[in-house]
Amino acid sequence: MKITIDSDSGFCFGVEKAIEIAEQRLKESGKLYSLGQIVHNEEEITRLERKGMVTINHNKLCDARDAAILLRAHGEPPETYEIAKKNGLNIIDATCPIVVKLQKRVKNAYYEMKKIDGQVALFGKKTHPEAIGLAGQTDYTLIIIESPDEADIIDTSSPLRLFAQTTKNKYEYEKLVGILRKRFEERGGPQDFIHYNTVCKLVSGRGDHLKEFSRENDVVVFISGKHSSNGKYLYGICKSVNSNSYHISSPAELEKSWFKGVETVGISGATSTPKWLMEQVAEKIRVLHPLP
Repeated sequence: MKITIDSDSGFCFGVEKAIEIAEQRLKESGKLYSLGQIVHNEEEITRLERKGMVTINHNKLCDARDAAILLRAHGEPPETYEIAKKNGLNIIDATCPIVVKLQKRVKNAYYEMKKIDGQVALFGKKTHPEAIGLAGQTDYTLIIIESPDEADIIDTSSPLRLFAQTTKNKYEYEKLVGILRKRFEERGGPQDFIHYNTVCKLVSGRGDHLKEFSRENDVVVFISGKHSSNGKYLYGICKSVNSNSYHISSPAELEKSWFKGVETVGISGATSTPKWLMEQVAEKIRVLHPLP
């Protein structure tokens, strides 16, 4: 049996940088608070917690005093920085540079639209940390659209600036843009609808590659945390191409029957899946099906 780990899978740049920052701090001091899960992968969080990282929520942030706190790659709203400063916390900002740039663009669009009674909208997930951080740039007036089916919530008589959460499906975003463009055009007269495809190209480009990778293997094992939106999306791509695709969070979830009579196995993961975990899964498969 040939086992191949997808070379294009695993941590994206933003997550990788956040992990590096956390590990360096833990090496120096042995303790670090992370505001929210640094990455949507339970195995990686457990590894970092063994090194001294403590994950806290926003309620705990209000009670924290004189400590170092890491802000993860997803980004935070302005009030998080205000609370941290007020409480004397040492902020270690690991916000992904791509998200930082998007926050600035959304904030600028908010002030632009505020002058002309316009709207700022985001194609994203309402409960996702990145979307919450972006909403904070607009005093929480940001309109969040979770699917093209929700296009009706946009008032096409008012100017609109539309952005996309960096981890969203670029094809779904383009579908939403098409629907809104048509509705703005149907109103006739001068239009003021400007859209920006801010889906991260480093992430969205994985989809096409993953389709080919899934076709090349008899079985695909996709690894990601249970709460990873990116993981659910990418696994869906695997499953759509190869029905023998399985979604797991740890090696313990592997089943021997999946590999019976199989010649090739492909292992891939989300932008929040560490390489070491994929390697552990490969090793466990070799144990389940040792070479003759």
